[in-house]
Amino acid sequence: MNSLALMLIGVAVVIAGYVLYSKFLATRIYKLSPAYTTPAHELSDGVDYVPTNKFVLWGHHFTSVAGAAPIVGPAIAVVWGWLPAFLWVTIGTVFFAGMHDMGSLWASVRNRGQSMGTLSGRYIGGRGRNLFLVVIFLLLLMVIAAFAVVIKNLLIATPTSVIPVWGAIAVAAVIGQMIYRWKINLLLTTVIGVVTLYSLILVGDRFPVVLPDPILGMSPATFWIVALFLYAGIASLLPVWVLLQPRDYINGVQLFIGLGILYGAVLLSSPAVVAPAFNQNVPADTPSLVPLLFVTIACGAISGFHGMVSSGTSSKQLDTEPDARFVGYFGAVGEGLLALGAIIATTAGFRSLADWEAVYASFAVNGVGAFVDGGAAIVNAGLGIPPSLSATILATMAVLFAATTMDTGVRLQRFVVQEAGEIMGLRVNKAVGTLVVLVVAMALVFSSGGDGSGGLLIWPLFGTTNQLLASLTLSIVAVILLRKKRNPAPVLIPLAFVLVMSIYALVVQLGTFWADRSWLLLVLDVVILVASLWVAVEAVAAMNAARGGAFDPETDEPVLAEARKG
Repeated sequence: MNSLALMLIGVAVVIAGYVLYSKFLATRIYKLSPAYTTPAHELSDGVDYVPTNKFVLWGHHFTSVAGAAPIVGPAIAVVWGWLPAFLWVTIGTVFFAGMHDMGSLWASVRNRGQSMGTLSGRYIGGRGRNLFLVVIFLLLLMVIAAFAVVIKNLLIATPTSVIPVWGAIAVAAVIGQMIYRWKINLLLTTVIGVVTLYSLILVGDRFPVVLPDPILGMSPATFWIVALFLYAGIASLLPVWVLLQPRDYINGVQLFIGLGILYGAVLLSSPAVVAPAFNQNVPADTPSLVPLLFVTIACGAISGFHGMVSSGTSSKQLDTEPDARFVGYFGAVGEGLLALGAIIATTAGFRSLADWEAVYASFAVNGVGAFVDGGAAIVNAGLGIPPSLSATILATMAVLFAATTMDTGVRLQRFVVQEAGEIMGLRVNKAVGTLVVLVVAMALVFSSGGDGSGGLLIWPLFGTTNQLLASLTLSIVAVILLRKKRNPAPVLIPLAFVLVMSIYALVVQLGTFWADRSWLLLVLDVVILVASLWVAVEAVAAMNAARGGAFDPETDEPVLAEARKG
């Protein structure tokens, strides 16, 4: 198989999905209306609720959802062969991820920008809400802790990425001022930001930063993790327009250019895919393809984390309701293209099948490392960019994706802590909520030592938890559609598939954790399984009630018998 054909087919499928299927969803299912007043206008506060240009908001949404997971998942999943990963990414992007992301964004916008945790209380019930928040909290904890470790590892392994990664923060702060304070043209602002970021990449490649050991009494690994958490905490407290939004936007543009470089190199060099379509010689520790493929590739096909971003931050910044199509669905397309790039880099970036098999000698492969090394080889062959600079570009891409997801994750987790406080009758302000998030996440990260390896302790449950959360989010969207007397089939079919595969995977993992005596993972697996099944049962009951009951199609509110008689 030639990688060029793989790229062209994949890009054509996901773009066709945006042009055709997203239009169907926007006009026939979600019925996006330009006349609807979004929460960004109704509740505008200059901090969280800020009406935002759809291109800027797309940048925030895309880079927030597209962390390291759409690189890591596909880069690991190709161990089963490139074809299963390719099919799940392309079909998943079109019929699962885009629909899920646009739907959760629309559902939140129609409910004053409320999060999925809060919406579960309205549409599923109080018990469902409480259990939903447990699943959300655990998922966000996995993301925050694991991504801090992933970023730390990349900063140490690729010291040439240090300057562009941290320099991007300063660039973003200036971009925010240019857009909102100085009212400079968006195109000019974008050009200045991108040129500056790529200049920093060139500087970083020339001047790698290797920290001394120790530094301020800490190892380099500990120092980077502490610095990352301090940054994420500060970023989560600032108004979104100051840092989070412009950082995500300019990173989104820069990262799309990075993908363009990778795809351009494929176009010019057309490297052969050396990995088999179906791998008949998988490593001994490789689990079964079904159901593990569908949770190994979570982000890049469908991801519950996207629903948290859609309802946690993006819905509070949507300028007009029709923008949900571009921000939500096209945001998923962007992540699908990243996942496709990861598949190509990790299957065509090696000289031979033997070289590929040497890297994929175990299911526990370093996915980010395989992506950076394979992608750098393709970029070097196709565009003649030196291997070191190629690796710096791709490593910077990976770090910026992970970093923007991490700081958004901290903000979202703070919302969860505040919601939990309200349930318990406590008023938790932003600073206290953020402090709780940082303490819990750092306790997990450093639970196994100063190298931060504890951050990966519960990561094996990320895929299943993430997919379960996606199915539970879709159950809320389905209830809303049923109350509005609209066709729920585009939501219910993916919901059923993802729910079955996720529960199947959790059960399979239970046996693995028991055999490995991984008691923490075993207990968390049981907690997540019970909570998800309970929410699913309550969601089915809510769907039945919505199907048989009388609801106002505009407000979703029940119509009283007296009103029906009148």
